[in-house]
Amino acid sequence: MKKVIFKIALVICSLVKVNSLSAQMSDTVANSCAKHLENQFISDGQQYRALLMNTDETAEFHTTLFGGTMYRIAACTGLSDGNLIFSVYDTERNLLFTNKEYKNSPYWDFKIKNTLDCVIEAKLTGAGSGRAVILIGFKAQK
Repeated sequence: MKKVIFKIALVICSLVKVNSLSAQMSDTVANSCAKHLENQFISDGQQYRALLMNTDETAEFHTTLFGGTMYRIAACTGLSDGNLIFSVYDTERNLLFTNKEYKNSPYWDFKIKNTLDCVIEAKLTGAGSGRAVILIGFKAQK
């Protein structure tokens, strides 16, 4: 009986440790990505995150962008830039922007004329797996 309880406790401790390490890695990627918002943009308070297991997977995030606002979308995976392709679509799946056409730039600045619901897709470049983190910032109205 003691062996069974010990094994269950060991499994629970292992799961907690793996979850903690995963959260730490995700926070590290988010902090690395946040450098693209500093000083100029205010975060919308959301961190759009997904674990992508290979280059065939695509993460999809939904958001609303408000008219008359200057935005920056920052996209990261890992600690270096350029490893994540992100694309922005309207709800009818019309492509509004993709960083693939700009050497996988880690961010994009734009102004929206009218309020818009949109979909942001993120996909890894190269081989392997990783955490995709998308941050959206806006400039304060003066």
